[in-house]
Amino acid sequence: MTPDELAVRLRHGDPTTILDVRNRDEFDEWHVDGRSVTATQMPAIRFTQAEVLGTVADVADQFRDAPSPVVVVCGEGRASDHVASLLSSVGVDAENLESGMEGWARVYRSSELSHADATVLQYDRPSSGCLAYLVVAGDEAVVVDPLRAFADRYVEDAHDLGADIVAAIDTHVHADHVSGVRAVADRTGAEIVLPAGAAVRGLSFDTRLLADGESVTLGAVELVAVHSPGHTSEMTAYRLGDVLFVGDGLFVESVARPDLEDGDDGAPTAARQLYQTLTDRYGEFDDTVRIAPAHYSPVAVPDETGVYVASLGELRQRLDALSMDADDFVEYVLADMPPRPANYERIIETNLGIVDLDDDDAFDVEVGPNNCAATTSV
Repeated sequence: MTPDELAVRLRHGDPTTILDVRNRDEFDEWHVDGRSVTATQMPAIRFTQAEVLGTVADVADQFRDAPSPVVVVCGEGRASDHVASLLSSVGVDAENLESGMEGWARVYRSSELSHADATVLQYDRPSSGCLAYLVVAGDEAVVVDPLRAFADRYVEDAHDLGADIVAAIDTHVHADHVSGVRAVADRTGAEIVLPAGAAVRGLSFDTRLLADGESVTLGAVELVAVHSPGHTSEMTAYRLGDVLFVGDGLFVESVARPDLEDGDDGAPTAARQLYQTLTDRYGEFDDTVRIAPAHYSPVAVPDETGVYVASLGELRQRLDALSMDADDFVEYVLADMPPRPANYERIIETNLGIVDLDDDDAFDVEVGPNNCAATTSV
């Protein structure tokens, strides 16, 4: 099974068993997950031993009634290929995940988000739940929250839509993935745009700094900056008509975590800023405004068009956090935060331009779950 085929299964919610044959610590750090996934870890050595002892059928018994197929996963697809063959030889419907977790990390899909005045593509990296956007109006395009690993993809897609990328925009200084704004600019000559507050955090490369209420124009439309602190101090959403690209400020299943800039000591203050953003600042928008986030969780369900968006009205009804008072909100946000993203300090320094990484290192430091939401479950 190719990684793209697995992504389609999980997006559709098809029941799938994942057998991860890497070591336990690798599995615990990061593995294939989803709302329809049953994930099990068993090291490949167990199957090698069973092959020697002639007991593969006994080891395989636990998978006979599991949702099929059993997709066997390892780091690069070699050990898992052998295990999948052993399972198949004793009658289990098993398939190897081609190129393993390495290939899974490179899956990148796009779906169109409906909009009256522009073509909007939402990009989805299922291995981490990262979302990015390409907005095209006339013969101009901008990319919002691009990933460096996929810089060429945005350029190619814009070209296919008859447009040139004129701006590469980040909503904030990301902590979970290496930003692609400079890589896109290098390929296209596009203007790099970051929120004004990024300078205070130590930004060390030339960029246009966008303040609250300022805009980026493309074709006949514009993206208007909406300062939205909480996840970070410079966090800024961008409004395009009835769509609000919110970065990591709000998700379709949860709200942002507040500890990735100033740590545990600064988290309570940041959580109160986030509360003000979600209640007062976003309170300026009516229920029909659609939230387009920069992440989604493995249990999230895309809408009927295949994109991860939700109206503010839906979220105000669905998310308890949006109806809490300030004290309860802060307590809720701080109570159940997952581990911080792997390598997040190094990623922040890279995105500020303080540290330089080559393409391979940039890809490696961001592999894994994003963990940018405040809660481990929703």
